[in-house]
Amino acid sequence: MKVAAIGDNCIDLYEKLDRFYATGNAVDFAVNMQKLGIDTAVISTTGNDEYGTLMRKTLEEQGIDLSHFQVAEGKTAISYMDLKGLDRIYLDYVEGVMEHVVFTKEDIDFAASCDLVHSAFWGNAHMHLKEIHDKGAKICFDYATEYQDPMVEQTIAYVDYPFFSFEERTEETDRFLKDMVEKGARIAVGTFGDKGSVAYDGKTYYECGIQEAELVNTIGAGDSYMAGFMNGILKGWDIPKCQEQGAKVAAGVVSVFGPWVD
Repeated sequence: MKVAAIGDNCIDLYEKLDRFYATGNAVDFAVNMQKLGIDTAVISTTGNDEYGTLMRKTLEEQGIDLSHFQVAEGKTAISYMDLKGLDRIYLDYVEGVMEHVVFTKEDIDFAASCDLVHSAFWGNAHMHLKEIHDKGAKICFDYATEYQDPMVEQTIAYVDYPFFSFEERTEETDRFLKDMVEKGARIAVGTFGDKGSVAYDGKTYYECGIQEAELVNTIGAGDSYMAGFMNGILKGWDIPKCQEQGAKVAAGVVSVFGPWVD
């Protein structure tokens, strides 16, 4: 079984704390999936600066397949971060080489050969979802809080497992998830931070709470939940068990400063 995460990689930099680490939606998803026992590749491009060297070294140490991970002339993407209490704050994002990232035919063919392909709203790969999906790969996609963006309508027909982030569960969010399934998704998932998650499969809404954890940093909670959930899907688990594993992985991640548990 093989998984590919296509999209962004970046460095989260906390200048006030003098701390930084390798991350990005595709990176976090891939590392957490790898830790759960499924071989995973990252398809992306990093810079040829010191941060790019750190990114590649970090992924190599985690056992990630880097056969389609490129190094380009330029700066690695950086998210400038801060903490307000224990909550993350995004200050600025400098895209670096990710601004003009190009995914080649070889990249897309490789992704389509995998059992599952993961991407996200800011991964600059959404235009390839139809081709990947048409070639037979299952796709999960993190739309984050951008459920009103035109990209949702443009891509949902090619996304088997869409994930959305909301503040809380309402009748409106339930209707939205139902609409996503009617437009092509197999299972649509809404996450609500510390209020848990809901998954809809066309018949039933499955609700799941969080697992208690000592909160250190909320970074990576969503990415790790998705990895835990999709790992369960690939193993043939039912939806409640997938949700429980997602919550468990996320609880571990929020209890450390970085985006995954070493």
